[in-house]
Formats: sequence, structure tokens, C-alpha cells
Amino acid sequence: MKKFNILSIFLILMLVLAGCAPAEQPSQATPQESVQQPDSNNEQKPDKFVPQILFNGSSTLAPVMASISTNFIEGFVTWDKVDASFPEENIAIYVSAGGSGQGVKSVIDKTSDFGMIARSIKDSEKEKLTELKEFKVGVDALTLGVNPQNPVLAVKDNLTTDEIIKIFSGEFKTWKDLDSSLPDKEIIVITRDIGGGAHEVFQSKIMGDVQVKADAIQAPSMGALVTKIMENEYAIGYASFGVVNQNKGKVSTLKVDGVEATKENILNGSYIIQRPLIALYNGELTAPQQIFMDYVMSPEGMKVVESMGFVPAK
Repeated sequence: MKKFNILSIFLILMLVLAGCAPAEQPSQATPQESVQQPDSNNEQKPDKFVPQILFNGSSTLAPVMASISTNFIEGFVTWDKVDASFPEENIAIYVSAGGSGQGVKSVIDKTSDFGMIARSIKDSEKEKLTELKEFKVGVDALTLGVNPQNPVLAVKDNLTTDEIIKIFSGEFKTWKDLDSSLPDKEIIVITRDIGGGAHEVFQSKIMGDVQVKADAIQAPSMGALVTKIMENEYAIGYASFGVVNQNKGKVSTLKVDGVEATKENILNGSYIIQRPLIALYNGELTAPQQIFMDYVMSPEGMKVVESMGFVPAK
């Protein structure tokens, strides 16, 4: 494999890890001298072939897109191997995580080609994306995740919507408030930050007009949220179905209103806390962009989505 290609894949992984790390401040990958860096002004010039594609947004979808991108780069290396009419330029696909809101903003501001979101697109966002194109890559669900050592699991395997609201709003302050047989230990509520798509989905599907309590721990990514659950015996959080599947045995999930978060129940809609995983674009795709997105939506791309614990769109 060419040295450039190895460095391209390394940079993809560094950008994703930078977005998903639970650090307080976002870090940036160190630019590699032999790797072409993304152009901050990302408007495509029709008379110029652009070998790079930029993705920004959801920390849930970012690792999936990074993995698919790596497979694409390793399989073709240069664009002429993708299509003989393309020049012999190295394929460069950059994936960075910053939350669903940032993903939409990056497309509106033209700082990236594609935005990644883990929620539906808002009407207010559609007004600014007049030539919107949506690629539904997969489906995720928000499970009610707890530490496998949490004593609640010995008492009940199900939470009602009303119980969930009382837990996340702070009305139930200890596990004993949920069930008198449980210990008088504080319920540690873990949520995503307000810029994440998960926060909006959970608010609309479960909380309604009731707000999550102000002192809930806000995780900067879904990976960080699940990690915090694994670290605390008395924690509970709305953990991504895909990320939980990536950490089997380390997080236990509770049913919601008697319905378990399974692939079947997500697909048939009976498990209500679910969300689409979408790559969005504004305008007409260039030929390289269209070919790559065809690859994302192909059986090869869908296998990656499924292998990472999510429900593929096809």
C-alpha cells in the first residue's frame, strides 16, 4: 500500500477519535506533511477535480463512516481505480465528529461536504438547505442502559415512560425512590450534551415538556456516555443501541414500557426511542461523491453498519 494511503487512513481514525474522546476540550490530529489537508473553503469548482471528501457531525455515525471510508480507500487507493475517467490522485476522505448540530451547520456554512446526524432533520434546517439530499445509512435506538452490577436488574427489567421521566427529571433522587427494595443510593443520570442528536430524540420521544435535571452528567459523545455507565454501579443513561452492542456484557439494558430494544422491535417501530443515522448534502453531488455514497449504501457499506451494532438501512 502506498505511504500516502496509510497516512490518509491514519488521519481518518485520528479525526474520529478526536471527536469521540471524552476529553473536555476537542483535540485535533497533527497534520501529516505528505497528506493533503481539507480546504476550509469547501465549495466545489466545476472545472476542477476534487480528490477529497469531508464529513462532519454525529459522534455516533462518525466511526461507521470512518470504517466504510477506510475500506473504500484500501480497496481503490487512487481515484482512477474507481473510474478510469478520473485522474490518478489519492483518495482522501476525512471524517470528524462534533455532534449532529455541528454536522448540519458545517453543510450550511460549506465547511464540509456531508453532515452526519443521528436524528431527523428539522424544518428550520431544511429552509437553509434548499437542495437537500438525505442518505439514511441506518437506524439506532436509545436504550436505557445501566451498569451490570446495578441492583435494579435483580428487581425489574422494565421501566415505564413515567418512571423514566421521574428518574431523568430528578423527581426520583435515589434508587429506593424507584423501588423500596433498592438501596438508598443516588441515581447518577448520564445524558448526551445538548448539541447531540440523542438529547433531542430522548427529549421528544420520552420527556416531552419535562426537562432533564440540570445536574445530569453530560457526556461529549455516545462512547463517553457508555463509558461513564460502565464506570458507575448506580448510573443510568440513554445508551446507543449500536454502542451497547459494541460493548456486550459491559452495559445492561432495560425494557421501555415492556418493549425490548431489539433489531426486530426497532424495525417494526414498537421500540419507540429510535433515530435515523443520516448523511446529508446540499446541492448536486460531484461524480466522486456520488460513487462513494453509492458504496456507502451498497451491501458492502451496510455490512459495516451492521457489524458496528446498528440496524442497516437496507
